[in-house]
Amino acid sequence: MRVTRTNAICRILALLIGLGGVVCTGPDHSLAANETTQPATRQPLAIQFSLDRPIDAAAAPFVMAAAGGLFGAEGLAVTTNIASGSPDAIARVAEGSSDFALVDINALVRFRDKHGAAPVKAVFVLFNQAPYSIIARKSRGIKALSDIEGKNLGVAEGDLSVRLWPAVAKLNGIKLAGVKQYSISAAVREPMLSAGQVDAVTGFSYLSAVNLRDRGVPADDLAVLRFADYGCEAYGFAVIVNPSLAATRPEAVKGFVRAAIAGTHLAIKNPGRAASEVVSRMDGGLRDLELERLHAIIRDNILTGEVRHNGIGGIDPVRFERAIDQIAEDFRFQKRPSAADIFDDSFLPPLNGRLIN
Repeated sequence: MRVTRTNAICRILALLIGLGGVVCTGPDHSLAANETTQPATRQPLAIQFSLDRPIDAAAAPFVMAAAGGLFGAEGLAVTTNIASGSPDAIARVAEGSSDFALVDINALVRFRDKHGAAPVKAVFVLFNQAPYSIIARKSRGIKALSDIEGKNLGVAEGDLSVRLWPAVAKLNGIKLAGVKQYSISAAVREPMLSAGQVDAVTGFSYLSAVNLRDRGVPADDLAVLRFADYGCEAYGFAVIVNPSLAATRPEAVKGFVRAAIAGTHLAIKNPGRAASEVVSRMDGGLRDLELERLHAIIRDNILTGEVRHNGIGGIDPVRFERAIDQIAEDFRFQKRPSAADIFDDSFLPPLNGRLIN
C-alpha cells in the first residue's frame, strides 16, 4: 500500500522507482509498505483508498494488510490518501477519485439523504461499536452520565460524537438544556479539559482519553462515558466503495475486503507489531500511545460480543434500523433509509472467513 505524496521529490522518486515501496517523509502520513511481487502474468489493479483522518492506531488493519502483502496477494496495488474528515472521504468515493474509504458509517447515512447523492454503500464494518463518548474529570464531579447535567461540555468543531448525544441523552433521561455546551477547537479539546476550563468533552474514547493521560491527567480522575454503554446502537468506522467499481469489478471489492479482514486478524494477533508499523508511518508518533489506543480499539470497538458470535464485517439489520432511528434524533431525514440502502453484505466472505478467534 502506497500513499500519495504532495512533496515534489517524492513524486519524482515514485516515478523513477515505480512500485518499489519507497517511504518519503512529507506532510502526508504514509501507510507505505513493500508488498509481495505479483506474477508477471497478472497486472495489479490500481486502487485509491482514503482515510478520513491522519493515520493512527485505527488504521492498523490496513497497515498490516499492506505490510503483510495481503493487498498484493489479491491483485491490488493500493495507494492511500488522507481526507479532511468523513464527509470529504465520502465525497471522494462518490465522485470516483477514490475507490474505497474508511469513514464513519453514520456520516454515510446522512450523506445518502442528500438530494441526488450517489448510491455509495458500506461493504465492511470495522468498528462494530462507535467510539463516541464523553470524557470527563471525576474531580469535576462527573463519574457517570447522570452527573453531566449542570456541567460544562466542550464540543469540538466537526465532532461526530455530539451528533448522537441527543439520542443518548433522551435514552438516559438527561435534559439537553441542562448541559452547557461550548464550541471549541479540536486542537484545544484536551488542553481545556486538562486545565479545568470545561468539565467534560465529547470525542472518541480511544483518542481523547489516551491523549489526556499522556498530558498527565491521572487515569483514576478520568471518566470515559462510552455511548455504547448507555444505549447507543451506532456502528462506527466502515469501508465504503465507489458504486461503479462495485458494479464492474466485484471480485476486486471482495479481495479488498478479504485483505482488510486478514489485516485485522494480524493486528489482533500481534498488536505490538501493528503499533510499530503504524508509528513508523506517522510523523512523530509514539509507539506506547498507539499501542494503548490499539488495545482500546480492539477491546471496545472491534471484538464485541456481536462480532465474536456473528463474525467481523457485517451488521445486524435490526440493530442498524434502531441506530438510524437514533440518528434521527439530531437529523431530519428527507427520506429515511433502510439498512439495505446503506450496507451491502454481498462482498463479505462466508461466516467461516469472518470469525475472529
